[in-house]
Amino acid sequence: MTIPSPHRVAARSLDDSLALDPSRPLAISHARGPLTVAVVSIAWLRGRDDTDRATIGARHLSDDEREQAAQLRLEKRRLEWLAGRLAIKHSVCAYQQRHAGVSVRPRDITVGAVADGLRAGKPTVDARVEVGLSHSVDFAVAVCGPRTVGIDVERSSQVPPPLAELLTRPPEIAADPRLGGVGAMPLPLRWACKEAVLKHFGFGLRVDSREVRLTQWWPDGRFAWRAGPELRRHAPAADGARFDSWAREVDGYALALVWQ
Repeated sequence: MTIPSPHRVAARSLDDSLALDPSRPLAISHARGPLTVAVVSIAWLRGRDDTDRATIGARHLSDDEREQAAQLRLEKRRLEWLAGRLAIKHSVCAYQQRHAGVSVRPRDITVGAVADGLRAGKPTVDARVEVGLSHSVDFAVAVCGPRTVGIDVERSSQVPPPLAELLTRPPEIAADPRLGGVGAMPLPLRWACKEAVLKHFGFGLRVDSREVRLTQWWPDGRFAWRAGPELRRHAPAADGARFDSWAREVDGYALALVWQ
C-alpha cells in the first residue's frame, strides 16, 4: 500500500485550490509566495491496517524515522507523527520539483527540529527551504517556501469560555460581527492567526498569544496584526506590515498562514 499520487492544483490564491477532504490521502497546492502546501489525511491513515501503514512507512520514511515512529506508544500520536512527516516531506518534494526542477524522493528528505531554546521543536529540513507544520483532528498540513513560514490549523468548533474572552476583550477587538474586519472572524480563526504568527518565529505558545494583536481581516483572506513589546523583544523583525498573512475557514477548519 502506498499513498496515491497527490491531487495537485496551481493557483494564485489558496482560496482557489485548498481543500481538506478526509478521503483524499494527499493533496498538494501551490500559491503565490511562492508557497507549496501539502495536506495529509490522518483520517485516511486511521482507516489503514498495520500492514498498509508499514508499507507507507517503508516507502516514505528513512530507517531512523521508522525506528522513531515505532517508539511512540499511543496510536493517536503515531498517526499524527506519520501524517506530519509525510506532509512536510511531500511539501518539500513538490516545492523543489516546481521551483527548482529537482526530483527528490520523500524518504531522502531529512526532517529535524530545533533542539532547544525558545524555538525548540520548530521543524527543519535538509534543503534550502523553510517549512511549517500544524495538525488538527483529521489532518496534518505542512507548508514549504523560500523563507520562514508559519501555519496553524484548528477544527472550527466552539472555543472554551476563557479563550473566547481572551479573543474578544479590548484592546483586541469587539466580538460584534456587524463591525466587520476582525470582528467578523470566527473565534477559532482568530486563534489560528495568532498561533500562525507565533509559529512563524518558532516560538509557538512559549510567547503569550496576547503579544499578537489582530487589527484587520479582509474578504480575500488577508489579515493584519501588530506585535506586542515582548514579541518584539524576542523577534525585533516582528512587524506585521512586513509579512503576508492569510486566514480562512476551509471545510470546517480554521487555517492561517504567515510568510515573507
